[in-house]
Amino acid sequence: MSIEPTAIDAELAQYVRDHAGGRDSALRRVEEETAAMGSIQAMQTAPEQAAFLELLVRLGRGRRAIEIGTFTGYGAIRIARGLAEGGSLLCCELDPERAEIARRNVDRAGVGERVEIRVGPAIDSIRALPEEPTFDFAYLDADKTGYPDYYDALVPRMNPGGLIAIDNVFMGGRINAPDGDEGVRAVQGLNDRIVEDDRVDSVMLGMADGLTLARVRDRAED
Repeated sequence: MSIEPTAIDAELAQYVRDHAGGRDSALRRVEEETAAMGSIQAMQTAPEQAAFLELLVRLGRGRRAIEIGTFTGYGAIRIARGLAEGGSLLCCELDPERAEIARRNVDRAGVGERVEIRVGPAIDSIRALPEEPTFDFAYLDADKTGYPDYYDALVPRMNPGGLIAIDNVFMGGRINAPDGDEGVRAVQGLNDRIVEDDRVDSVMLGMADGLTLARVRDRAED
């Protein structure tokens, strides 16, 4: 029996957001300060999605995580909170000013000792890492034109069973546009590639602006 999906309008989306668990005073302060930054506040990971990321990390008992695009540190706080004891999160952020804001926020949230922030082009930071399985969890939320390169650089650096979460795969609803800009075309291409990538198991979720989860297979599963 086919069941029609429930349309998520603005009112229902706000209901989902209001029921995202774990939004303590530290996270709400980041939300408020980021909102005061104006239109770029849209770059912050949605509260319900950030809560989901933390839950995923907890379920996977991840110890090493990497975030591509940190902005003001909201997602980083939740990922760091989900890490197993002794875990660490490497954040890659291009903008030095935003990196400073993120550092202040993760420290204030009490997870600063788990978080390293590297400033500069994220692709350089990833490629500087050994090309061997290292990470249990990765969150990709940076410039969209770079998504294919980030994905290709991350997959060989994920442990078997490691999970890559890719944000904004709906591109603000423009993902089906036949004449999209460079960012839209890059994400369109990556979305199609992931479905056919035999190195991963994947699912695309209709959460916030779309979230793809790609679990890296163990070679023994092939």
